[in-house]
Amino acid sequence: MGGNLRSAVNTRIRFFVAALAMAGGVVPSPVHAEGLPRIASMNVCTDQLLVTLADPSQILGLSRYGRDRYQSFAADDTHRYRILSGGAEDILVLRPDVVVASLFDKRSTRELLKQKGLRVAEFAVPRNLDEVKAQISQMGELTGHPDRAGAEIARLDVAIARARLMVADKRYTVLPLSRRGWVSGSDSLISALLAETGLFNEASELGVGSGGYASLEAIVSLKPDFIVVSEAGDSADDDGKAFLLHPALERFYPPAKRIVIPDRLTVCGGVMLADALDVLVKELQRVER
Repeated sequence: MGGNLRSAVNTRIRFFVAALAMAGGVVPSPVHAEGLPRIASMNVCTDQLLVTLADPSQILGLSRYGRDRYQSFAADDTHRYRILSGGAEDILVLRPDVVVASLFDKRSTRELLKQKGLRVAEFAVPRNLDEVKAQISQMGELTGHPDRAGAEIARLDVAIARARLMVADKRYTVLPLSRRGWVSGSDSLISALLAETGLFNEASELGVGSGGYASLEAIVSLKPDFIVVSEAGDSADDDGKAFLLHPALERFYPPAKRIVIPDRLTVCGGVMLADALDVLVKELQRVER
């Protein structure tokens, strides 16, 4: 009986939204009780900025990948929030004051939300730390908490300074290496992060300036001081990860030659990069022992 009742209610809600759409109307957006905007997020990267900077009561919903521990450093903090489908319907029903999204999210959905009168704040993929800081500030303004954004930017600056001090005068060469031999080049956030600390990315020596695949032979011949990987361990559950455990690669790059920074700290540009830099410092301390 309860399931039938919920189904009936959901059907009525969908009919209500559809009727408004046909009439060219806009679902009204009540303002948060404290005068702060209520926000829905469509992307795992905007999820993480939102969870960090907004009050919990401001967050109406997160993307369908918001609880993915491999992509989101904030996954443990997202279980209290609604998970959205990625479509326009459930966002319209929630009546947010602002929708935050990535430019990689489905364009037709973003355009439909705009047509219905919703404010959609779109975030590009940051390629360097200045762009990351700008996006933290942008989200701080959207949430009404610029002070929190300022504190996170300050934390990031401290982490950068700490990492630079660790790397100073060492002139280490590194190669960011992922599944199947993908090498992150100059057009990636992880490369910008490494360069900011003073580490030298050898990707350009492999002819993959913006990123690309490299052969096992080319990687071994390059001989960077360290490879940067997203996880440790000696087991592989698929061919992609098995590449990183190839006997030749393990011979030249045992654990003492591998800097491990989890993907969830570098996939998105945001406050988690301070944590990524702290992990980098700890990893350099480990491999230097």
